[in-house]
Amino acid sequence: MTIIPLTLLNLQDDGFHLLLEVIVFGKRFKAVLDTGASKTVFDKTTVEEHLHSDMMLQHTDMVSTGLGTTTMQSFMLTVPDLQIGGLHLRRYEVAILDLSTINFTYQQLDIEPVIGVIGGDILVKYGGVIDYRKNLLRLRTRRARKAVH
Repeated sequence: MTIIPLTLLNLQDDGFHLLLEVIVFGKRFKAVLDTGASKTVFDKTTVEEHLHSDMMLQHTDMVSTGLGTTTMQSFMLTVPDLQIGGLHLRRYEVAILDLSTINFTYQQLDIEPVIGVIGGDILVKYGGVIDYRKNLLRLRTRRARKAVH
């Protein structure tokens, strides 16, 4: 079990976002924890700045919903190492989308940009439990055995 500290952002009249730290491409980034996101998604511009020569974005016909559009060009990327607290995900596949509108909104609120969104794929596979009172995320460091229907 690994315990990851969360930062609760009050977006004034727009609700709250939970942020956590991730390490990818050997660097620390902030990411949004989103229980409503089905898949983990990284920002295309940020990823392109850190791609290694042996990594390539793969175009996909996947339709992106929930970000205000269904026409957004999407890609997939196998990340060599994604670290969330003590959880190391090797060769983990993430979706790549243009998240500039999220980062623009954060910039307007004087909040540092995020690399992306940690979604339900990781939360379900690793038994994610959010403690809102203590602002913590608990994840198993091994994949949960429980079948999802």
